[in-house]
Amino acid sequence: MSAPLPIIVYSDVICPWCYVGKRRLEAALGAPDMPEQVGFAWRPFQLNPDMPADGIERSVYRARKFGAERSAELDRNMTETGREVGIKFAFDRMQRTPNTRLAHRLIWEAGRQGRQDAIVNRLFQAYFEEGLDIGSAEILARLAAESGLEAAGVEQALGGADSLEAVVDLEEQGRRLGIQGVPFFVLLGKYGISGAQPPEFWRETLPKIAAEASKSVA
Repeated sequence: MSAPLPIIVYSDVICPWCYVGKRRLEAALGAPDMPEQVGFAWRPFQLNPDMPADGIERSVYRARKFGAERSAELDRNMTETGREVGIKFAFDRMQRTPNTRLAHRLIWEAGRQGRQDAIVNRLFQAYFEEGLDIGSAEILARLAAESGLEAAGVEQALGGADSLEAVVDLEEQGRRLGIQGVPFFVLLGKYGISGAQPPEFWRETLPKIAAEASKSVA
């Protein structure tokens, strides 16, 4: 069996297009002639790096950014987009727009434990479908336990310096790559793909990249 095709994904867990982009890619992977295995590595990108540590009431934040009417329109449109890939966006249940730095530190720790994709999926689901405050250390610890992460590592990641330093360094790597928006996918270290591409795009693109990867290790 061939080695998994590595895909690095820069994202933020409060980015609805990142959730949609993940689901669209996963939908494509079920098609014939796709790579047998894909290995995701999730990298941090904060949409709101200046967000207060305890977040902001979502209605206030969205009104400031878009205006109340435009915000409601965007939520309706995203709800329709989500239905196409099985996401039940629950914008009416979302009380706060959180600072996501702690969540990214948890994702980093999940990578060390080999559970990164599981925790990313759980964080997306918790925020967008359950309306949970994923800026809360208490909620993050609970989600980590639900995702099978070892508790001592989670506690260290949410409170220690190592995870913070690692996440800041990874964010800087993204800036050096010129990444200005997410989701952003990096394949084979040289192909950069921006945006929540439709499954059709991935069904056409991934077999070609997987073939190139196979040749490089032959």
